[in-house]
Amino acid sequence: MTSPESAVSALLVVDVQNDFCTSGALAVPGSESVVTAMNRHISHAITRGWPVYASRDWHPQETSHFKEFGGQWPVHCVQDSQGARFHPSLQLPDDVIVVTKGDRTDEAGYSAFEGRTPDGRPLIEDLRRRGIAHLYVGGLATDYCVKASALDGLNAGLRVTLLEDAVAGVDVTPGDSTRALDEMRGKGAALATTP
Repeated sequence: MTSPESAVSALLVVDVQNDFCTSGALAVPGSESVVTAMNRHISHAITRGWPVYASRDWHPQETSHFKEFGGQWPVHCVQDSQGARFHPSLQLPDDVIVVTKGDRTDEAGYSAFEGRTPDGRPLIEDLRRRGIAHLYVGGLATDYCVKASALDGLNAGLRVTLLEDAVAGVDVTPGDSTRALDEMRGKGAALATTP
């Protein structure tokens, strides 16, 4: 029998991909500790019967997101590349729901809510279909994809809990991650750590 909490909660693992981790094309400082903490949260979610979603950047070779084509970032998470794979130590369950985003040439794809599940559903549609009302969010990077995903979740009417021990930021401008945390909290996100 499913408890009320397990019926309405889900975990979203944001972009824990090789290119955002140590030695990756766009490595986020502290990414290895995020992998460790995320694994604890994944285990917690599985124990409670929550769906686990994992978003991924899945960029084409040429996209306006990359510096050489007018964007902000170096080439990263190119479709089918080693860098686009989930970190090998990330313990995603076999039934993880992968959310693919940023796969068009004209989009950055920061938010998981811009992505689609393997059957083509927008993330919010899949969440609603499953009766999810509370989303726990962690991953990379605090000041970009995590922030965009958390804010879009709140805007869609979900309860959002940011897993503070399972995020790390790029901090292109020093303090970006702290400001992102403040913004998410200010918009209604709760903060939590590993249970």
